[in-house]
Amino acid sequence: MSILKHKRILLAVSGSIAAYKSVILLRELQKRGAEVKVIMTPSAAKFVAPLTFASLSKSDVYTEVVSNDAWNNHVELGLWADAMVVAPCTANTLAGMAHGLAHNIVLAVYLSAKCPVYYAPAMDRDMWKHPTTLRNRELLQSYGLKEVPIGDGYLASGLIGEGRMDEPEDIADFLAMQFKASQDLSGMNLLMTAGPTREYIDPVRFISNPSSGKMGIAIAEEASRRGAQVTLVLGPTNRMPEDKSIQVVKVVTAQDMYEACAERYAECNVAIMTAAVADYRPAEQAEHKIKKKSDDLSVALERTTDIAATLGGKKQPKQVLVGFALETQDGLANASKKVAKKNFDFIVLNSLADSGAGFGVDTNKITIIDKDGSHHPYELKSKRAVAIDIVNYLKNNYL
Repeated sequence: MSILKHKRILLAVSGSIAAYKSVILLRELQKRGAEVKVIMTPSAAKFVAPLTFASLSKSDVYTEVVSNDAWNNHVELGLWADAMVVAPCTANTLAGMAHGLAHNIVLAVYLSAKCPVYYAPAMDRDMWKHPTTLRNRELLQSYGLKEVPIGDGYLASGLIGEGRMDEPEDIADFLAMQFKASQDLSGMNLLMTAGPTREYIDPVRFISNPSSGKMGIAIAEEASRRGAQVTLVLGPTNRMPEDKSIQVVKVVTAQDMYEACAERYAECNVAIMTAAVADYRPAEQAEHKIKKKSDDLSVALERTTDIAATLGGKKQPKQVLVGFALETQDGLANASKKVAKKNFDFIVLNSLADSGAGFGVDTNKITIIDKDGSHHPYELKSKRAVAIDIVNYLKNNYL
């Protein structure tokens, strides 16, 4: 399977005659299974029509931060991508990236990107060798950007030498090698839970919670992007991972989720329990819809299986178990108790008391509590950025 399969690539095209090669690059990335979105500087649109890229990518192509009185969300584009590649990258765009300018959508998205960024230079020979360009390249590489090797040959000016944008097939190979090098979870078998459970009172009524599964899905996708084989046990939610390599096991009740996890736990290296599992279920489920009566209705409840604690009791020495805790008060104290009680290696705490955190929203604010008692608080971020923090903590401390 191609290493680029299911990868989300943001192709940023700047104003160079080499922009025609970006059309071929788009098709090459698609042939290798990548999902590609395209953004362009206004000058790039003078070389290749945005409609060409839109037709091939089956996605809107933006050339301005604001168009038709609408704001094109550069932050979302920067968060969507697994990698951003600027190809061609002109001397002007290279300088803008090096010095933090944001006068077009390519530069604005670059400044918002959370993913690795690569650039494929394209310019005349003397521009390439100018001391300013050399300095700007050094700045970009000091920021962690990686440069696609430049080509040597006939240039648009008529000169011969360095300055050509690399060939599309070679750029695709370069990206594939970068993704392969970033597969730091390769060989890991990761089991995850996400979403709510439903505990039915009768055929039409149930006990549940507002969990959307967004946080768990974001972690599953980040782990998969980094090479892990991910199985996601997902409660009833209308959300699904975009990464089709993730094995999704759909469940409804806490008992369903427990059985799915218990069946797969022995084979996993890491288990991350993000699901909001109901602690109680009706002791008896009515066979038919309960009819409304004039007096009150009482429903007897019984405990559901504590999935995390049960798995913690079976944890093998080389397995890692990660818990989640959503608290409304005394968060640190309550979450810390769960680390030892459920045999977690660490727990991720978030609180409904924090604005922007909790159910259904696209952001989260977490504190990681380790089994050694240390606390690691993080700022409010998008759930995708939080997923990166969690996976980084896992990789750096336990794998």
